[in-house]
Amino acid sequence: MKNALFGGVNVAVLTPMAADLGPDLDRMAAHCRWLRAHGATGLAILGTTGEANSLGINERIALMEGLVARGIPADCLLPGVGTTAITDTVALIRAADKLGCRGALVLPPFFYKNPSEDGLFAYFGEVLDRAAPGLKIYLYHFPAQSAVPFTLPLITRLLQAFPGAIKGIKDSSGDFSNTRTYVEHFAAEGFEVYCGDDGALHDLLRIGGAGSISAASNLSSAINAEVCGHAGTPAAEAAQTRLSAIRKAVTSAPLIPGLKSLIARHTGDHAWTTIRPPHVKLTTAQEKVLFAAFDACGYALPKAA
Repeated sequence: MKNALFGGVNVAVLTPMAADLGPDLDRMAAHCRWLRAHGATGLAILGTTGEANSLGINERIALMEGLVARGIPADCLLPGVGTTAITDTVALIRAADKLGCRGALVLPPFFYKNPSEDGLFAYFGEVLDRAAPGLKIYLYHFPAQSAVPFTLPLITRLLQAFPGAIKGIKDSSGDFSNTRTYVEHFAAEGFEVYCGDDGALHDLLRIGGAGSISAASNLSSAINAEVCGHAGTPAAEAAQTRLSAIRKAVTSAPLIPGLKSLIARHTGDHAWTTIRPPHVKLTTAQEKVLFAAFDACGYALPKAA
């Protein structure tokens, strides 16, 4: 998709944790700089991979502010702001907007299961009316975690009721037929569709999708960039084959602690393995299996920050 606001490679950025389990902003800013130097066009902070739902609202706002204070441009940040409370979501959107972020990624309210379409429409209506954001809203479809899907009728209603406010969606369903349906129904109107599965990136680009917002790109951002930069060519196909192998390797262990272990090994900084409960560090045996799977991909990571 041409002229997508966040088109290309968006990394679902990990949140390194300090010994007291608070976000380690110096390490995170260094990682963000490394990602931007190696193919990342956008930084989707405070998402699932970033342990956002283990962080309080004040911690999330401080994290956004702290990254910008450390020189990470606000216009490349796509913070996750979705919560179960309208007022918390509004507070996060306002904070991101004030910093100069161009977009925010919003989960549906995910505690109450099987909400009606009218209920979800009312939730987003209240959020948008109260926040009155200048930034663009991106919907976050992750039914395996939220158990609350974004259906075609709901998206249609939101786009009609709030023209220009809702810009796109991240589809983390892992079902490419669903991703394709979003493109077929909405992309012609400038609605940006992103995949959470790196393995689907080239297929998505070929049908008019905007790019990826993915966890594995904490490591593979340079290869994601090859796929995006050469879309539709044999070079992109070759890069996609490598990217799919990396995605398969990193998902051979619990994803968030696994990515942290891989970055700890790459940087030589064991503090990267610190993680906030209920997540736990990988065992030595788990790390051994993960490292072997990753190394079998033959991918030499760019020099660490």
